[in-house]
Amino acid sequence: MYVGTQLSGEAFEAVGDRYLRQLAQLGVRHVCVDPAGNPHDWTRDVLARHIERIDAAGLVLDMVQLPMSSAGVDKVKSPSIVLGQDPDRQREVDGICALIEMLGALGIKATKYNFNILGIPRTTSERGRGGAVLSTFRHDQTTDQDTLSRAGQVSTEQMWERITWFLERVVPVAEASKVRLACHPHDPLTRPGYRGMEERVLGSADGLKKFVSIAESPYHGLNFCQGTIAESLVNPREEIGDIIRWFGSRKKIFNVHFRNIKGGRYSFTEEFPDAGDMDMADSLRIYHEVGTDCMIMPDHVPDIDGEAPFEAAFAFCYGYIIGLFQANGWDPYGA
Repeated sequence: MYVGTQLSGEAFEAVGDRYLRQLAQLGVRHVCVDPAGNPHDWTRDVLARHIERIDAAGLVLDMVQLPMSSAGVDKVKSPSIVLGQDPDRQREVDGICALIEMLGALGIKATKYNFNILGIPRTTSERGRGGAVLSTFRHDQTTDQDTLSRAGQVSTEQMWERITWFLERVVPVAEASKVRLACHPHDPLTRPGYRGMEERVLGSADGLKKFVSIAESPYHGLNFCQGTIAESLVNPREEIGDIIRWFGSRKKIFNVHFRNIKGGRYSFTEEFPDAGDMDMADSLRIYHEVGTDCMIMPDHVPDIDGEAPFEAAFAFCYGYIIGLFQANGWDPYGA
């Protein structure tokens, strides 16, 4: 395991090569950075040029994102897959399979994705350390409980059918291409019936355990967001270790969003890694204990003051994670 980071194609185009050089200067070598544009439109040449651009900065492109983001069904690039709509979902999955084959041919060993209808629900942000703005979810403060998404009412059975349909088609292609598929949990777990969803099935550890058992393969696993999983727990500090061990010992962790929170199920704020309820140093030791072999990266950092708040907040997180690695005598930079 080693320190990494992520950046969308749109954000990358905004900050450019200067940001890549900054990552190298900070000691971050492995990245998930997307080319610009819709992944359905990426060609082999687009991806090859992107790899060359990352290589030129002294970085390694570990993964990119499939056209299945966390944005929710109204914005996602493959809406028919999550809606279960034929025949368009077959066209979308065919494009995804072709993309996975290209990634494998070009030596990109992993890709991440979401199977997400509602996006990332949040309530009014709150203030944290020094006045930092914290992304917040208080279920009791939601005002859109009965507001349906484009998907309408979705039963648990329907959601599992759509997920299974997708996995049965993409996992064999990923296996043949030797590309690991890393799915992000539903962020956050919501109460039954919220916005028409009988259950956010990938919002809990139990749901994720069922998920990784479908189409069993060493190339089918998780973008293991520690913060999101903690959001589903009653006592994240006491419960998270066993969950990391369960998925890690089965080699289902393909990327780690190393994020801390305060609170838990249905009520939390997102925090810097040193400011939340979980013992992140202990969590990192468990990832090492179970042989995690992927990027450990920051995610959803608080909004702070300054001329470059996004970059500064992430830089703090890199330093924190690198410090934990070094305190244990582990190489944070990767081969």
